[in-house]
Amino acid sequence: MNNIIMRNLLTILAAWLSVFFFPACKNSQPANGSTNEALVAVMTIPATVKAGQPVMLHFAVRNPSAKELSFCKWHTPFEGFMDAFLHVQESKGAEAQYRGIMAKRIMPPPADAYIRVPAGDSVSVDIDLLKGYAVDVPGTYTVRYQAGGVSGLEKVNEAAFTVVE
Repeated sequence: MNNIIMRNLLTILAAWLSVFFFPACKNSQPANGSTNEALVAVMTIPATVKAGQPVMLHFAVRNPSAKELSFCKWHTPFEGFMDAFLHVQESKGAEAQYRGIMAKRIMPPPADAYIRVPAGDSVSVDIDLLKGYAVDVPGTYTVRYQAGGVSGLEKVNEAAFTVVE
């Protein structure tokens, strides 16, 4: 019995340490030693979607600075639904259930976990929210990006859409 309690305590301690002391990509050094504070991400979704049809989220990361910057693609649409990186909520307050997988990561992130964004340029991807979240019930939904601590993308707008019959 004591071994089970000790194992559970060690698991909790390891999880706590990984969240507070070993963030995946936050404060990573982008290209040319700059910080990724200037990167701006914009999410867009069609205003109205028919129930059961794809809910296409367009996620663009723009670099308005004069030098190349990069961000970690972990917990972003650029790697697909490998984690619940979005907070999707129905207007009545119910949170949309996440249906994707939950990937575990080995630290530190490898070089191929970063996406470079040239100065004045942008990168983008489209992803179907229906493949990762239960958003097939009619209603109005709000989408917020919630993984800035992992990717380093802190400047991300909020988007909304309505599912109709």
